[in-house]
Amino acid sequence: MTGILTGPEMLALIERLYPICRSITGDGVRRTLEIVGEHLPLTVSEVPTGTPVLDWNVPREWNIRDAYVKDASGRRVVDFRASNLHVLGYSVPVSGVFTLDELRPHLHTLPDQPDLVPYRTSYYAETWGFCLSRRTLDAMDEGPYEVLIDSTLEDGHLTYAEHVVPGQVEDEVLISCHVCHPSLANDNLAGVAVAVALAGRLADPYYTYRFLFAPGTIGAITWLARNDTGRIRHGLTLACAGDPGTLTYKRSRRGDAAIDRAVTHVLKGRPHTVLDFSPYGYDERQFCSPGFDLPVGSLTRTPYAGYPEYHTSADNPGFVSPEALADTLETLWQVTRVLEGDRSYVNLSPYGEPQLGRRGLYGSLGGRSDTKQAQMAMLWVLNLSDGEHTLLDIADRSGMPFAVVAEAADALTGAGLLKERA
Repeated sequence: MTGILTGPEMLALIERLYPICRSITGDGVRRTLEIVGEHLPLTVSEVPTGTPVLDWNVPREWNIRDAYVKDASGRRVVDFRASNLHVLGYSVPVSGVFTLDELRPHLHTLPDQPDLVPYRTSYYAETWGFCLSRRTLDAMDEGPYEVLIDSTLEDGHLTYAEHVVPGQVEDEVLISCHVCHPSLANDNLAGVAVAVALAGRLADPYYTYRFLFAPGTIGAITWLARNDTGRIRHGLTLACAGDPGTLTYKRSRRGDAAIDRAVTHVLKGRPHTVLDFSPYGYDERQFCSPGFDLPVGSLTRTPYAGYPEYHTSADNPGFVSPEALADTLETLWQVTRVLEGDRSYVNLSPYGEPQLGRRGLYGSLGGRSDTKQAQMAMLWVLNLSDGEHTLLDIADRSGMPFAVVAEAADALTGAGLLKERA
């Protein structure tokens, strides 16, 4: 096991995972989880094909060994070995000779981005296909072409993994990221890398932290079908965590859950976007489905489909940066600091302002550059510590950083002026 990952180390993990052909099932997911397991102890679950999971069933398992389109000279015009994006995900096996006209219904390009290869899948409708740049397609003659997709689609398993950091209480914070995309660095290998780094940074937390590495949609649905969600108090889906854009937070279905308030508080004072919940996006829509209605939001940099490189071959390791990864990680860390420290207190001297000087509280601030802010934080905490307001309430109302308010509460508790509400 390794320690806390730095920005460059997160990028190195992305680069290592990038060549693996992942899908919603199969050996690519297993290999990905093996590598993640070198950094974190994981509990891996294998759920058999056909298992009922809520309104779905676990699909058949897909694996692929090779695929190509060869011209008459034997040259691979389209080559799975060059990029696993070249094959339509979940393509059934095919072997034959085709003219270009016969191939066209099975070829996928991006006419508006002629140099890029798109990412396409067909999980639940059996077909086959290739993805290629429009420029490559335009250069192809009428053929014939030798075509091979050496794949299997048969009964097997869906694989997901969990890492749990035990807390002082059994109430949980859920951090979820998807592991089903093939060679796409920002969506979502960056999310995987940041989740690994965050898990490695947590030590003796108040809450129990559960990190879920699962295929998108069907993986989250399978996990929800097999687990008790009653202990989840806060949660985030993590994706698109390494691009150059500013951070974006999408609220939970509840809209005013503690996680919504914690993230928006941390993002104050820096460029960011906050979006209301919508039932489309990443797996927050599964966790926030009305039957579960879990307090789970979504943290990204640029959201899905919000950048030209999204779901194309341009979403490569060069598109993400160590600085952006480190910034996402630090933001998440600050969110956990708010979740961990948010408590309600009771003022033990509520009649008039207590004399802080004789308790050494003003004197302890001497020489600090933020003396006035620290003093004001103490006054705000004393005034609003009525057992009803939390420290996050006080931070939001006062306009002060949560860390300053929490430090004031610690000082006042140490002086015997506050006690935590039971």
